Amino acid sequence: MTTVTTAALSRDPGEPFSLEQVTLDGPRANEILVRIVASGICHTDLVSRPAGSAQRPVLLGHEGAGIVEEVGAEVVSVRPGDHVVLTFRHCRDCRNCAAGRPAYCLKANALNTFGSRSDRTPRVTVDGARVLDGFFGQSSLAGYALSTEDNTVVVDPSVDLALAAPLGCGFQTGAGAVLNVLNPQGDSWLALFGAGAVGMAALLAADTVDGLRTVVVETSPRRRDLAVELGAAEVIDPAEGDTVERIRALTGTGAAHAVDTTGIPAVLGDAVRALAVGGTVVALGLGSGTPPVDVRDLVMNGKSIRGCLEGDSVPSVFIPRLLELYRAGRLPLERLVSVYPSAEIDSALNDQRAGKIVKPVLRW
Repeated sequence: MTTVTTAALSRDPGEPFSLEQVTLDGPRANEILVRIVASGICHTDLVSRPAGSAQRPVLLGHEGAGIVEEVGAEVVSVRPGDHVVLTFRHCRDCRNCAAGRPAYCLKANALNTFGSRSDRTPRVTVDGARVLDGFFGQSSLAGYALSTEDNTVVVDPSVDLALAAPLGCGFQTGAGAVLNVLNPQGDSWLALFGAGAVGMAALLAADTVDGLRTVVVETSPRRRDLAVELGAAEVIDPAEGDTVERIRALTGTGAAHAVDTTGIPAVLGDAVRALAVGGTVVALGLGSGTPPVDVRDLVMNGKSIRGCLEGDSVPSVFIPRLLELYRAGRLPLERLVSVYPSAEIDSALNDQRAGKIVKPVLRW
């Protein structure tokens, strides 16, 4: 049985999203039909828009959260009525999935980059024409989405799904870089470069570690102020002098840990220079280019550079862990999320670009 719903389609990457009626096919044996309550808008959605064209609209969205309406015959871990957060897909069978690193699934590209059904039949159509969907196995910028067990995480029904939706990607990326990769101990410094949605999630996670002090490097005064409110010990405007020297003066010997969310090579280079002996920087931003890294500094001071996708998390474990921190009052996600009716997607994006909000979430 098909489902008709509203979706935010991208027909031209240079034009606004268009809200249109689309038709979803019924779930196949391994699929799950989810009524989307809320979906976050992530930077990855926006940079992926060029995949679309006037002839073949794209349906994006990979931070969906909602309520399960129907499941296929082969689905065993999810039931109708479950409240769920949707996240990235992974095969669950390759060596990286078996090692607990599903973000590096050997089939990740095929599964998450507009992955299609094995028989190539369409999941979503508009006026009878196929829509390019399957983004992160969900395409959740719509009132309904089809997912699979590997990217569907059941959560407590008491959770506000508008706050939980960004845990599917952005928030788990930032928080996981701190809690899963760096795993910092107290009485140390973390230098955080960039305080967008991912960076702020990293800051919230850092604030759950007793004794860990965070210095935030951010160009926006509005976000620097918010960072202080959310627990940053210090904030730095990179326009006001040598960032590395200021971090060294603040910390004494440099930061034991650093996170770069900007994807800017020069900033990643600064993050490496700002590390103390034996320090580690985690790179999250998907930029391009080569960072200026002094090999002698890297080797002689035992520094490390780590890449990180999706917080190096196992979503079925990590998302519930973050929600436990939220329920305990230790992870104030509500300070980062601004909720808009789905019809106001353009306003949400404009406010984010203007720096008025951190994380836009659409309510369907």
